Amino acid sequence: MATDTIVEVTDSNFDQLVLKSDKPVLIDFWAAWCGPCKALAPIVDEVAQSYNGKVTVGKMDVDKNAATPSRYGIRGIPTLLLFKGGQVQEQIVGYVARERIEQAINKAL
Repeated sequence: MATDTIVEVTDSNFDQLVLKSDKPVLIDFWAAWCGPCKALAPIVDEVAQSYNGKVTVGKMDVDKNAATPSRYGIRGIPTLLLFKGGQVQEQIVGYVARERIEQAINKAL
């Protein structure tokens, strides 16, 4: 799952990778069984490549990591949370167009 441009985020590394990051961080909360998550994955990959170096993009499997999704009230997936300075700047739920994700990122940059 982790690639050159996407990091795997877990309950144990969340604070370090996301809350303490000096760059905006986009986290994709997903699960292997989720159809809309699979449909959104290529868009998240494209965004990660486009904003490489400016924004950290991570994926968190909600089935393997229960604490963080619970902490942020994630009830449906896919959910994208955009963090800046350790705070949630934007929440996007469900399958959305790339432009919607880029709009949120550009606002945070």
